[in-house]
Amino acid sequence: MQVVQVSVAVPSEEVGAAVADALLEARLAACVQVLGPMTSRYWWEGAREEATEHLLLAKTRADLVDRVVEAARGAHPYDVPEVLATPVVGGDADYLRWVADETTPT
Repeated sequence: MQVVQVSVAVPSEEVGAAVADALLEARLAACVQVLGPMTSRYWWEGAREEATEHLLLAKTRADLVDRVVEAARGAHPYDVPEVLATPVVGGDADYLRWVADETTPT
């Protein structure tokens, strides 16, 4: 069982809470941390932009990534939200087992 960390940038703490709740209620993530605020600088539709955002870090299983992306997009106001999955290559065995045990989607 492979654990991944999915990062999701959101425009506010309130949107972060909504996305986190959607992932947790569906048992698609064992834990979601909401970090921020932070400043993001990026290109959008040919122009440089700057925005204050928050970052979610969701712990889940690799086999659930597509469902996590779908749920995050469904609760997200952006047309193209940043949703990235990064494999976890190590860590505390008990924590990794806990992630696996707590991600049992309905």
